[in-house]
Amino acid sequence: MFGSQTTAARGVVVPKEIGVNAFVKPRVGAGARTLDARWYLSPDIFAREQERLFAAGWTCVGREEQLGEPGAFFLAEVARESLIVTRDEVGAIRALFNVCRHRGTRLCSEISGRFSGAISCPYHAWTYGLDGTLNAARNMQDVPGFERADYPLVSAAVATYGGFIFVNPAADAEPFAQVYAALLVRFGAWNLAGLRVARTLDYELACNWKLIFQNYSECYHCPLVHPQLDKLSPSDSGRNDLDEGPILGGYSEMRAGGMSLTTTGRSARPPLGSVGGADLARSYYYTIFPSLLLSLHPDYVMLHIVRPLAPNRTAVACRWLFDAHVMADPAFDPTDAVEFWDLINRQDWHVNERTQAGIESRAYRSGPYANQEGLLAAFDQYYLERMSANR
Repeated sequence: MFGSQTTAARGVVVPKEIGVNAFVKPRVGAGARTLDARWYLSPDIFAREQERLFAAGWTCVGREEQLGEPGAFFLAEVARESLIVTRDEVGAIRALFNVCRHRGTRLCSEISGRFSGAISCPYHAWTYGLDGTLNAARNMQDVPGFERADYPLVSAAVATYGGFIFVNPAADAEPFAQVYAALLVRFGAWNLAGLRVARTLDYELACNWKLIFQNYSECYHCPLVHPQLDKLSPSDSGRNDLDEGPILGGYSEMRAGGMSLTTTGRSARPPLGSVGGADLARSYYYTIFPSLLLSLHPDYVMLHIVRPLAPNRTAVACRWLFDAHVMADPAFDPTDAVEFWDLINRQDWHVNERTQAGIESRAYRSGPYANQEGLLAAFDQYYLERMSANR
């Protein structure tokens, strides 16, 4: 059922960096409507999502900096599977199913840590290398026909981009660089691989995971729900450049030069990487289906890793990334960005949960999308295509 694959972005022919003329105002096609209630409520649909989207697709699980040295690891849950994400002896990142090949015992229960050169089963001490190779099988040497080489840990495919780690449990995983070709040509100015996580906040929401993606993709609600955000960045300033497929989004503008999306509306931090020109007065927002929301600001990057728990329950890990050299300054303080977006997040979570509650009513009917909700209709289309794909 499962196999291993390592995917790299090198050598892939992708489009050139998108130009400013490619950005368009959000629009919605005639007759575009919200999804029926069953797509947010049905346990059967939720189970199908786990198999068709998460077990057969690429999920962001963390950052390379979490694996600073060989043996460092963290556990990731993808498609109801526990994966050990670790760095092996030669520096390669691995995603190993957390299942001993002897009798299926869960190998690791710690959320993160460091292996001392090997992964050992706590039940019968079968021991594996950091690359998943079975190195020792206690008292098995006299068992007829037994070969250690036949019992490595099962692996999931791994890909990295800009310091992000993605995994795909499918035996026939689509190449990451093929699925996300548009991603590979963007955001070079932000030097994503050189950023480091300064703060993480974890949330658990009483709503379906798709409502989080859809809410993130429009600012139709911003003047009402986010007055603090609308004060700094007008809700009607948005332009999109990716409006179909697995990556959707574009930018919004600041109301004036020198502003920043922080509690003070300003920032003393220098721009990231080579960010300059018009990008100094913009924030970029992209959804990377089906697990990542990526927000790029002149002086920091914010990401949300979205993990469905149940039809009406979702875990979200929000992380704030800054330039590593800026973080090394003793005076560095990310609080202005963290507190600003924690407020915006909680405002969003509140309306997402209210939407879930309304969808659960027998009175709910599919409703029409507004022009500012064009990306929601695009998300729905891609989602339905993936759900009906013959995989």
